[in-house]
Amino acid sequence: MSKHTIIRLSRYKNALYRFESLGFVKVFSDNLADAIGVTPSQVRKDFSMFGLSGNKRGGYKVDELLAKLNEILGTNKAHNVIVAGAGNLGSALIKYKGFEKENIKITAAFDIDHSKGERAGEIPVKPFDEMQEYVRQNDIRVGIIAVPDMAAQHVADVMMAGGIKGILNFAPIRLRVDEGIVVNNVNLALELENIIYFICVPMGSGKGIK
Repeated sequence: MSKHTIIRLSRYKNALYRFESLGFVKVFSDNLADAIGVTPSQVRKDFSMFGLSGNKRGGYKVDELLAKLNEILGTNKAHNVIVAGAGNLGSALIKYKGFEKENIKITAAFDIDHSKGERAGEIPVKPFDEMQEYVRQNDIRVGIIAVPDMAAQHVADVMMAGGIKGILNFAPIRLRVDEGIVVNNVNLALELENIIYFICVPMGSGKGIK
């Protein structure tokens, strides 16, 4: 299954939550297409791959479609996650409440600065050297890396040694991981740089650049 298809399924699900909050009981492929910026035929094609079907007159029942999408995406059950790095970014992730509706729970954070554990709230900040054992004992499968790039590879190695199978990496480097490990990279500075380029660089200034 392509990554782009799974991303679209997540976007359909988020759109359905918005429709549900507005009181919609049923939606059509046109509604979902408009909501995420694809064609109605793409919506139907994506859904058909997973045996999801509506009908031309009745459309899709919002609650039933949400339940099926959550099952497909694995968000119908709870997933425990850890964060490596309790600095500004790590702390923001720990406090973010949007994970809860997706059945994602950050159970602990880890940092080499032991003093950060003194500011622990509901989610404990533990010493980094305890991370591998914590991952193993609690059967954690997903980890978030929110450390400087110089430390990111070591953190990834420790995560994998503990049994982590999926990593969300905020460090601006390409991680070397074992076969079968899933890594998604999020480079906030790069994304902003791309936006700045397109809004600030005059049209045609790139001529001759190869």
